[in-house]
Amino acid sequence: MEAIPTGDCIALEPLVSRVLAPNPSAFTFTGTQTHLVGTTDLAVIDPGPDDPAHIDAIVRAIAGRPVRAIVITHTHNDHSPGSRPLKAATGAPIMGCAPLVLDALGPRADAAFDRDYAPDRVMAEGDSITGDGWTLIAVETPGHTSNHLCFALPEAGALFTGDHVMGWSTTVVSPPDGDMAAYMASLQKLQTRDDRRYYPAHGEPIDNPAQKVRGFLGHRRQREAQILRLLEEGVGTIPELVERMYVGIDRRLFGAAGGSVSAHLIDLRARGLIVEDGAQWRMI
Repeated sequence: MEAIPTGDCIALEPLVSRVLAPNPSAFTFTGTQTHLVGTTDLAVIDPGPDDPAHIDAIVRAIAGRPVRAIVITHTHNDHSPGSRPLKAATGAPIMGCAPLVLDALGPRADAAFDRDYAPDRVMAEGDSITGDGWTLIAVETPGHTSNHLCFALPEAGALFTGDHVMGWSTTVVSPPDGDMAAYMASLQKLQTRDDRRYYPAHGEPIDNPAQKVRGFLGHRRQREAQILRLLEEGVGTIPELVERMYVGIDRRLFGAAGGSVSAHLIDLRARGLIVEDGAQWRMI
């Protein structure tokens, strides 16, 4: 894939442009993509980390136009902290997902979340923001996080998918807040829509949304079947399952892989297929 420059405002179609944050990593790919919606007035979706260079780049892209809303899909630290300095720079209200902070279940289980996120308006399914020639409509898609929202742009047949559907990788679903059953239901919900294009926060735009969603559902079902086969063979701890299931991936991602395995196990237990015995999981 051709390298994407950070800090530049790239037009993707008449109503949509993007600015890439300089935060590439094993979890963010090339970085977080901040999307600008509109022409004469704007919404800014996921302003990213609180990075002065990135906020300056967004302000340059805004170019003095009114900002109707700073819109947040979810409160991971690579998505929402930039909302505060951008609000200070533009005066725009912060809208979107509800605040979320985790304090339990493991050391620093809340470390990935933005504790200081403070929206002026919390949005729910069907709530909308409007500007000159554009509308953003909230679509509730819990799973990656319990507060995750996507945003539809009906004038372009587009959906801003945050981290629910990414353009470069499957989504991490990690307990305690990540929920595999909710994630699968949210993917199935997207199957009922007829969006022309997805704009994810990481990776390139997706021009085959239905095919992508089918592929992600199939991938998760294959992972579930793989877990059940391994449990039948007596492989019963999360580290052992990760070693067997994720052969060849960057070991820096093993923690995230373990989170997704854990989410599958919790879902399978809720469905009465497996039980947990200490650190061991086994078939019923």
